[in-house]
Amino acid sequence: MTTNSCCPPQLEEDPGCPPAPEPAACCADLGDDRPGYKLWPFVCAWLDNPAGRVPQVATRLTVADITGRWQMRWGFGRTRYSIAPGLYAIGRASSGSPVLVTANYKMTFDILRRDMHDHDAWLLVLDTRGINVWCAAGKGTFSTEELVRQVQRTRLQERVDHRTLIVPQLGAPGVAAHKVPKACGFKVVYGPVRSSDLPRFLESGQKATPDMRRVNFGFIDRLVLTPVELVSMRSQILWSILALFILGGIGPEIFSLSAAWHRGSAALASGLLGVVTGAVVVPALLPWLPARSFAIKGAIAGLASGFLAAMLFSTALDWINSLALLMAVAAVSSWCAMHFTGSTTFTSPSGVEKEMRQAIPAQAAALLVSGLSWLAGAF
Repeated sequence: MTTNSCCPPQLEEDPGCPPAPEPAACCADLGDDRPGYKLWPFVCAWLDNPAGRVPQVATRLTVADITGRWQMRWGFGRTRYSIAPGLYAIGRASSGSPVLVTANYKMTFDILRRDMHDHDAWLLVLDTRGINVWCAAGKGTFSTEELVRQVQRTRLQERVDHRTLIVPQLGAPGVAAHKVPKACGFKVVYGPVRSSDLPRFLESGQKATPDMRRVNFGFIDRLVLTPVELVSMRSQILWSILALFILGGIGPEIFSLSAAWHRGSAALASGLLGVVTGAVVVPALLPWLPARSFAIKGAIAGLASGFLAAMLFSTALDWINSLALLMAVAAVSSWCAMHFTGSTTFTSPSGVEKEMRQAIPAQAAALLVSGLSWLAGAF
């Protein structure tokens, strides 16, 4: 490892970057860290080109990169995890190197540069407002217009002697391939679903196998997405805790702190059971739960877990409190499961809106029945 007083540490053994420059040259490069421009630690050198200098990025992720990725998995600071759009270089990118198009969501960018270790390529990063490729394509920020704009802005036609842009397959909904050549002279080739398949895709002459085109959404893929679902509901959970403890104290004595603690704790346990069932159990068991609607899947799983809880506490619960428990867990589980639609490849915006219009009134009615039953059980 080579360090000096003004430059970040650099791994000389990383083939994605050249050997560390002399201290004077490195310090001169820091002049590019001007106001409004952040010199990220992953920029390990600068590639000189007649059309302008290009930042050269490392392909080995640091501890900070990995930590940031886990923060994104838990949903902390997701709206701020973006890099500057534009052109970047991996390895000794030259006029014949492929151009890979991606989003400026840093986790997407990090995974791509990691998977392109030992390869030379250009990375054309679009301004997707810090959103990943698939979601940005649906929202319209990973778009034909933005792709053309970045090609022209970076003077890409002066840097490469070919006219091919490799766009992620999941970005296809946002990019009209037939319009790009007319607008900027480059043709679009859709790459594989996973960036880990890019080296094989390039080595085979930009030909994708059926497996490279297939979107997998297995058990681990679904489970990895559950933490962010839980964190996104933290404000609703906190307000619900307060409301449940207050309502738990209502009874024959008008309001009792002792009742608020005991009955409120029981109600809170039921609510948390519904959250965990809908936000974790349903995604994990998604293919095996009956029905197509996520809201119905959540209701079925919630009824099952609520029934098990009622059986476990059957000696302490009468029928009206058991009814409140069942309805509450089913409604909360259904509501949480419905939110997972945005994390899957199975749904469309119009389908999600239709499901919500149908499910929310039923969920509200179930919660109302649960609340009235629970209050009745206090008298």
